[in-house]
Amino acid sequence: MAANDFAVLGKSVRQPVRRLDVFQKPPGVETVILESDEVTSLCPVTGQPDWETVRIEFAPDKYCIESKSLKLYLWSFREEGVFCEALAAQIAKDVFDSCQPFWCTVTVTQKPRGGVKIVATARLERE
Repeated sequence: MAANDFAVLGKSVRQPVRRLDVFQKPPGVETVILESDEVTSLCPVTGQPDWETVRIEFAPDKYCIESKSLKLYLWSFREEGVFCEALAAQIAKDVFDSCQPFWCTVTVTQKPRGGVKIVATARLERE
Protein backbone atom coordinates (compact mmCIF):
# COMPACT_ATOMS: atom_id res chain seq x y z
CA MET A 1 0.00 0.00 0.00
CA ALA A 2 1.28 3.44 -0.85
CA ALA A 3 1.44 6.08 1.87
CA ASN A 4 -1.63 8.33 1.97
CA ASP A 5 -3.63 5.83 -0.10
CA PHE A 6 -6.18 5.67 2.71
CA ALA A 7 -8.77 2.91 2.79
CA VAL A 8 -10.48 4.36 5.86
CA LEU A 9 -9.71 8.06 6.44
CA GLY A 10 -12.12 10.27 4.54
CA LYS A 11 -14.34 7.31 3.73
CA SER A 12 -17.64 6.36 5.33
CA VAL A 13 -16.28 3.13 6.82
CA ARG A 14 -18.18 2.26 9.99
CA GLN A 15 -17.22 -1.34 10.56
CA PRO A 16 -14.17 -3.25 11.78
CA VAL A 17 -11.33 -3.44 9.26
CA ARG A 18 -8.22 -5.60 9.61
CA ARG A 19 -5.96 -3.09 7.85
CA LEU A 20 -3.66 -0.31 9.02
CA ASP A 21 -3.31 2.75 6.81
CA VAL A 22 -0.03 4.66 6.85
CA PHE A 23 1.22 8.12 5.92
CA GLN A 24 4.66 9.66 5.42
CA LYS A 25 6.55 10.25 8.65
CA PRO A 26 7.03 13.95 9.32
CA PRO A 27 10.68 15.06 9.64
CA GLY A 28 12.09 14.83 13.14
CA VAL A 29 9.66 12.25 14.50
CA GLU A 30 11.62 9.60 16.38
CA THR A 31 9.00 7.68 18.35
CA VAL A 32 5.24 7.30 18.09
CA ILE A 33 3.03 6.00 20.88
CA LEU A 34 -0.60 5.05 20.25
CA GLU A 35 -2.82 3.83 23.07
CA SER A 36 -6.42 2.71 23.37
CA ASP A 37 -8.30 1.50 26.43
CA GLU A 38 -11.38 0.57 24.40
CA VAL A 39 -10.25 -2.78 23.00
CA THR A 40 -12.31 -5.92 23.51
CA SER A 41 -11.90 -9.52 22.48
CA LEU A 42 -13.23 -12.90 23.55
CA CYS A 43 -11.64 -15.66 25.56
CA PRO A 44 -10.91 -18.37 22.95
CA VAL A 45 -12.03 -21.11 25.35
CA THR A 46 -15.05 -19.73 27.22
CA GLY A 47 -16.21 -17.02 24.81
CA GLN A 48 -16.41 -14.56 27.69
CA PRO A 49 -15.49 -10.95 26.89
CA ASP A 50 -12.07 -9.52 27.75
CA TRP A 51 -11.27 -5.82 27.94
CA GLU A 52 -7.79 -4.64 27.08
CA THR A 53 -5.67 -1.54 26.94
CA VAL A 54 -3.32 -1.64 23.96
CA ARG A 55 -0.16 0.48 23.83
CA ILE A 56 1.78 0.57 20.57
CA GLU A 57 5.19 2.20 20.50
CA PHE A 58 7.40 2.30 17.42
CA ALA A 59 10.33 4.08 15.82
CA PRO A 60 9.10 5.01 12.34
CA ASP A 61 11.41 4.81 9.37
CA LYS A 62 9.26 6.21 6.54
CA TYR A 63 5.66 5.72 7.70
CA CYS A 64 3.33 6.36 10.62
CA ILE A 65 0.00 4.67 11.34
CA GLU A 66 -3.18 6.62 10.67
CA SER A 67 -5.32 6.68 13.83
CA LYS A 68 -8.82 6.08 12.40
CA SER A 69 -7.62 2.92 10.68
CA LEU A 70 -6.05 1.85 13.98
CA LYS A 71 -9.36 2.35 15.79
CA LEU A 72 -11.22 0.19 13.23
CA TYR A 73 -8.38 -2.35 13.23
CA LEU A 74 -8.55 -2.74 17.01
CA TRP A 75 -12.34 -3.04 16.75
CA SER A 76 -11.82 -6.05 14.47
CA PHE A 77 -10.78 -8.15 17.50
CA ARG A 78 -14.13 -7.60 19.23
CA GLU A 79 -15.67 -10.90 18.13
CA GLU A 80 -12.40 -12.83 17.94
CA GLY A 81 -11.32 -15.47 20.42
CA VAL A 82 -7.72 -14.68 21.28
CA PHE A 83 -5.48 -14.97 24.33
CA CYS A 84 -3.93 -11.71 25.55
CA GLU A 85 -0.42 -12.86 24.65
CA ALA A 86 -1.45 -13.80 21.11
CA LEU A 87 -3.20 -10.45 20.72
CA ALA A 88 0.02 -8.60 21.57
CA ALA A 89 1.98 -10.71 19.08
CA GLN A 90 -0.60 -10.26 16.28
CA ILE A 91 -0.81 -6.49 16.69
CA ALA A 92 3.00 -6.19 16.78
CA LYS A 93 3.27 -8.21 13.55
CA ASP A 94 0.58 -6.16 11.81
CA VAL A 95 2.15 -2.85 12.89
CA PHE A 96 5.58 -4.05 11.79
CA ASP A 97 4.27 -5.25 8.42
CA SER A 98 2.23 -2.10 7.72
CA CYS A 99 4.61 0.73 8.57
CA GLN A 100 7.96 -1.12 8.58
CA PRO A 101 9.44 0.69 11.59
CA PHE A 102 12.94 0.21 12.97
CA TRP A 103 11.27 -1.51 15.94
CA CYS A 104 7.87 -1.77 17.56
CA THR A 105 6.66 -2.81 20.99
CA VAL A 106 3.05 -3.68 21.73
CA THR A 107 1.82 -4.04 25.29
CA VAL A 108 -1.64 -5.45 25.94
CA THR A 109 -3.01 -5.10 29.44
CA GLN A 110 -6.06 -7.25 30.03
CA LYS A 111 -8.37 -5.98 32.74
CA PRO A 112 -8.71 -8.38 35.65
CA ARG A 113 -11.15 -11.21 35.32
CA GLY A 114 -11.31 -13.69 38.17
CA GLY A 115 -8.84 -11.46 40.02
CA VAL A 116 -6.06 -11.95 37.45
CA LYS A 117 -4.61 -9.09 35.41
CA ILE A 118 -2.44 -10.01 32.41
CA VAL A 119 0.16 -7.79 30.78
CA ALA A 120 1.76 -9.18 27.61
CA THR A 121 4.45 -7.45 25.56
CA ALA A 122 5.58 -8.33 22.04
CA ARG A 123 8.55 -6.67 20.36
CA LEU A 124 9.79 -6.85 16.80
CA GLU A 125 12.81 -5.13 15.31
CA ARG A 126 14.78 -5.14 12.12
CA GLU A 127 17.66 -7.52 11.89
